[in-house]
Amino acid sequence: MPTIRRIRYAEPGLISGLCGLLQDSVHGGASVGFLAPLSAEAAQRYWQQVMAALGEGLGLWVAEEDGAVAGAVQLAPCLKENGRHRADLQKLFVHSEWRGRGIATALMSAAETAAAEAGISLLVLDTLLGSAAERIYVHLGWTRVGEIPAYAASPDGELHPTVYFYKTLNIQGRRYQT
Repeated sequence: MPTIRRIRYAEPGLISGLCGLLQDSVHGGASVGFLAPLSAEAAQRYWQQVMAALGEGLGLWVAEEDGAVAGAVQLAPCLKENGRHRADLQKLFVHSEWRGRGIATALMSAAETAAAEAGISLLVLDTLLGSAAERIYVHLGWTRVGEIPAYAASPDGELHPTVYFYKTLNIQGRRYQT
């Protein structure tokens, strides 16, 4: 099983592996904000922006084994005063060569644990209706809220509905603080 670690500061050495992960996902049909074919330059720009945004407003967890990037997930806490109890889970990726090994579960667990430790009690996400990701979230105990038609384009440019999910986290003994 790969090691899951939180990336707190820009690590330029990870960008190449993260680019391969993103391209594999997009070219495999994942609706994660990009159209196919995704160029190496566009993937690199994306990950450079992610690295620059790491901190209070964005967390990144990466699954690695023997120097290879096998997966990643991001968590974006709400920075609004009235929303500090919630966060968006974003961009869960597992490279096609690594799927079926529990990596998505491990990444989600790491992000959810960190969120709870930070006092976040509500997570939300969206994903393409009927996708493999939708099945993963259901399996991991997320609650399906509903769907929006023609919300996002898949990598081939076709519009598809998205499904929204939420998950409440147990943070007993903590209260919302300003």
